[in-house]
Amino acid sequence: MPTKRTNSNRGDRIASKVQTLVAEILRDNFAEDAVLSGVSLVGAVAHGGLQFVKLFYYSRNTDVALVQKRLDDVTKMVRFELAARLSQKYVPEIKFEYDDTLERAQRIDDLLNNLHD
Repeated sequence: MPTKRTNSNRGDRIASKVQTLVAEILRDNFAEDAVLSGVSLVGAVAHGGLQFVKLFYYSRNTDVALVQKRLDDVTKMVRFELAARLSQKYVPEIKFEYDDTLERAQRIDDLLNNLHD
């Protein structure tokens, strides 16, 4: 009996699609917002049977707590707009999380550069 073939990339595809659409929504609807205009989405991961998508962001604004609060404030509005643009029966919950990869990489570079001193 043949086994049913599953597409293991579905979560990645949906997460990527959500990332792209949310980036467009932020650009289109919040371009004038001083806090959100500097936000760049750098990654996305789907969880919970595609019910949740965690969106990783980086911001030019150094006050990460302010950016996170502003993103939390607009999440419901962004999700509503996402529902209009996403061609799926269910729209996943979204959560924004700061990505500190650049700061960690800079810290590692600084440590490596200081080894010779």
